[in-house]
Amino acid sequence: MTVRPDAGTAIPDDVLHSTRPVLLPGLVKHWPLVQAAGRSVADFCDYLRGFAPSTQLGVWRGGPEIGGRFFYNDDLSGFNFHRENAPFGALLDELLAGSDDALYLGSTELDAAFPGLRASHPLPEVDRFDPLVSLWLGNRMQVATHFDLPDNVACVVAGRRRFTLFPPDQVANLYIGPLDLTPAGQPVSLVDHARPDLERFPRYAQALEQAQVFELEPGDALFIPSQWWHGVESLEPINALVNFWWRQSPGFMDTPLNTLMLALLSLRDLPPAQRDAWRALFDHYVFDADETTAAHIPPSARGVLAPMNEHSARQLRAMLRNRLNR
Repeated sequence: MTVRPDAGTAIPDDVLHSTRPVLLPGLVKHWPLVQAAGRSVADFCDYLRGFAPSTQLGVWRGGPEIGGRFFYNDDLSGFNFHRENAPFGALLDELLAGSDDALYLGSTELDAAFPGLRASHPLPEVDRFDPLVSLWLGNRMQVATHFDLPDNVACVVAGRRRFTLFPPDQVANLYIGPLDLTPAGQPVSLVDHARPDLERFPRYAQALEQAQVFELEPGDALFIPSQWWHGVESLEPINALVNFWWRQSPGFMDTPLNTLMLALLSLRDLPPAQRDAWRALFDHYVFDADETTAAHIPPSARGVLAPMNEHSARQLRAMLRNRLNR
């Protein structure tokens, strides 16, 4: 879906609660970063340099042989890049010089690393959610298909980016790699979404039938709903993006990825009949839960079956820690 609000005007509320991606062309074309990039990449880098020239930041570096694709090594025991700390100004200089290495400054929080930058690059209708706002910067490179737990408005401020997105229900067709060794914390698809090998990964063809591809110019934005899988390609020698992450759930809620890991530990290898029994319990207490689930229990006695709040979440975490430490 594409929505075309005028630059600087509010994002419609239904977009921010959409369950499908929404392209927002020109949404932030008035931002100073976008205006600087429109003049030249040198002006763009000079504008950024004014906020944190000597700050040491974490950078991913891969040699020319990786073709800009930050990924695993051949046997999936590690990665084809390394992480290093570098002064932000030195990174900008290397990008401007046209480095042969693949360079990637991943999610770097604006408030912490670039004081003052966020104030001149607002999204008021998203700022009310108290989002995490980050800068992503690099040269021509590719980030493997992954999902994020928060909702996301990704704003391209320099260069062009291509997003390839898949609905959450395509997970079985994306050939997801290890859960406990990941490039940046989230599991990723083993398929090169820019050059998919359908002989090695034949089910990926089914995922492609459901894929949505968006190519963004500077000033364009894309709303990515929670848990939509997305691979990203940066298409110019210097590319930058500012994104806004927020969750629609209360802050006291834990990440469901922890639940998945515990389920692997406690449920996956049970006998089939026992797994089916636990599936029924999860459906009853979690996936199909409604106001009738605990209606037969007095409200004062419902415990963890009552609506969760910050106090009860702390109690439940303490109980889980005690159980896991036995």
